[in-house]
Amino acid sequence: MESRFLNDLSPGDRFVCGGVTLTEAEIIGFALHYDPQPFHLDAGVAADSIYGGLIASGFQVVSLCFRMFIQQGVLAESSMGSPGIDELRWLAPVRPGDTIRTEVEVVELRPSRSKPDRGIARLAYRALNQRDEVVSSFFVNHLLRTRSEAE
Repeated sequence: MESRFLNDLSPGDRFVCGGVTLTEAEIIGFALHYDPQPFHLDAGVAADSIYGGLIASGFQVVSLCFRMFIQQGVLAESSMGSPGIDELRWLAPVRPGDTIRTEVEVVELRPSRSKPDRGIARLAYRALNQRDEVVSSFFVNHLLRTRSEAE
């Protein structure tokens, strides 16, 4: 996909990313390093939890969702990082064997008043499972370069 700059985007632009299927080993491996709660680590303990089985860390789901979008290359030439994520929600558990895909929509564009070579693109991210259930949602405020006349 062709890289986009701040001034190439418009509110309402949408990007759909392919899916990633999570395995039990991936869920446990992530949890061991980053979110060692029993319902992410141990299928037996998780079976007796409120979730009734092993679930992925929400942080893992958000990381996968973000990775899928970034790997498409939409912001490859324009990204300058991000000042933050807003309104992060984990709406449904993700279990081994679930396939997660990402949908991203441009919500708002704010060119910088003091630095005309950049601005903020506020993008709404949604992670959906194979049943089209939204399992996570959040907004990323991407700091992006503007396309110069030479580009």
